Amino acid sequence: MKKILRMLCLLGLPMAVHGAPQHANDFPTIDRVLYVQECIGAHPDAGKFEMTSKCSCAVDAMAREVRYSEYVDLSTAAKATTIGGERGGYIRDSEKLQADIKRYKALQAKVNKGCFIGPPTAR
Repeated sequence: MKKILRMLCLLGLPMAVHGAPQHANDFPTIDRVLYVQECIGAHPDAGKFEMTSKCSCAVDAMAREVRYSEYVDLSTAAKATTIGGERGGYIRDSEKLQADIKRYKALQAKVNKGCFIGPPTAR
């Protein structure tokens, strides 16, 4: 009986030390692919294989930093800054959206730095 109890304690020890297993992040594959494609497109002078690896690293790092629903909100706000006219004015005038845009850009800079991605190449 003592042997069984000792075995159960040993088996439970890694869970106690490391906590419960982490759930896989929730970024859908299609959004990962789109992120990598956009990232590669922003660096046309770099090699595609190199950028595929670096951009994959970046989206994985992004997924570790924020939940998918938060990523959607932040990236949508950042992409919407290109909307012109009255519709774009709402985005430019919204303090919350401006804060989201700033946070997204900071997060993107962090993951790019960690994955050795330089600034986008001008076209």
